Amino acid sequence: MPGIQPGVALHALALAAVAAWCFLTALAGGLVGLVLGNIRLPALLLISSSPAAGAGANIGVSGIAAATAAVTQVRARRIHWRVFWWMAPPSVVGAILGGLVSGALPATALLVVIGILLLAFGIDLLRPRRQTRRREELDIPAAVVSGAVIGFLGGVVGLILGSLRMPALLRFVGEEPVRAVGTNLLVGVFVGAAGVVGHVPGGIDWTVFAIGAAASVPGALLGARLTGRLDERQLLRAVGLVLVLAGTITLVQAAV
Repeated sequence: MPGIQPGVALHALALAAVAAWCFLTALAGGLVGLVLGNIRLPALLLISSSPAAGAGANIGVSGIAAATAAVTQVRARRIHWRVFWWMAPPSVVGAILGGLVSGALPATALLVVIGILLLAFGIDLLRPRRQTRRREELDIPAAVVSGAVIGFLGGVVGLILGSLRMPALLRFVGEEPVRAVGTNLLVGVFVGAAGVVGHVPGGIDWTVFAIGAAASVPGALLGARLTGRLDERQLLRAVGLVLVLAGTITLVQAAV
């Protein structure tokens, strides 16, 4: 029997490596309430037919991962529905508007700003802090404004940006960490769906999408089930560490 061609073997190895990375990304994201599309994106671009098609596939995978983890969070009653209904619509509108003007704005500069914000929020969460504000003190206008702004930024750079929405829920809205995890994921589902619709005209690499989604579903399920096993301080520390990693990777992406 003829041997396997080296190029075919390398391609299969690359697909397996990308699938493994998508699984790990979804596992970490499901645990801390983030979809981590900016961490997944470089891997998907390696096997995509084009950068635009890879970005579209990445948004689709982010939506699938968020939806998978969100199902578990809904069942565990970790969604703050009032915050969700106020935050989701402006997030979707912002994402659509950001996608429409993305060609006219400097995406690299925005990535630098996003990376710096992620690092700042991550370091802030890792520092000793006073007790989180409780739900009766929620700032709903902050949910509306931050949802719209973050949705717009994500639409411009092609990311759901749950990694920015999560600290906004914690710091500006005043949500408790466990409910912020579920609420952020559920908002991400709708932002991801809007992002896919916006990328359909430019093309989506459906093969890459299928590989990423298939690997992300079990990772997101496992991560979401682990959320309740962390106390508040452990959860905040995990979110902080992931935000620092995401911010560093975002700045690297902007540089290259």
